[in-house]
Amino acid sequence: MADDTIVKMRAAHKVLTEFSYEPVKLQRGYANRTLRFDISKNTVEIRPVDPQMKDLWIGGKGFDLWLMFQEINAETKWDSPENPICMSSGPLGGTTAFPGSGKTLVTAISPLTFAVMDCNVGGFFGPYLKFAGFDALCIVGKA
Repeated sequence: MADDTIVKMRAAHKVLTEFSYEPVKLQRGYANRTLRFDISKNTVEIRPVDPQMKDLWIGGKGFDLWLMFQEINAETKWDSPENPICMSSGPLGGTTAFPGSGKTLVTAISPLTFAVMDCNVGGFFGPYLKFAGFDALCIVGKA
């Protein structure tokens, strides 16, 4: 990229919203809260984890599916603003005792199958989300 392109991109940058939070201590692998971004409204919201969510929808995939089913309806398509992208690592996310604890599940409606699909990704996102005090992240809206 040319230097002038980078300068133009930096000049066009603007803060859409600000958000602050207090990290919480994990209890049995759970932070008991999720983070929800609505990019249509430029809002950030902390939501509590429903006890049923922990009891019936276990792990990163379970949390993502719970969040998906709270946001979508029968008419939601893959390109609908209400189609969320959910990310969660589950209660073992970030623990050093288990291999694969750095994995994160990403869930959304597939444009190919029109079904809810998930993808398992590695890296540090899931553990860092957990260390920040959140069990899952849900992004909705249309930029």
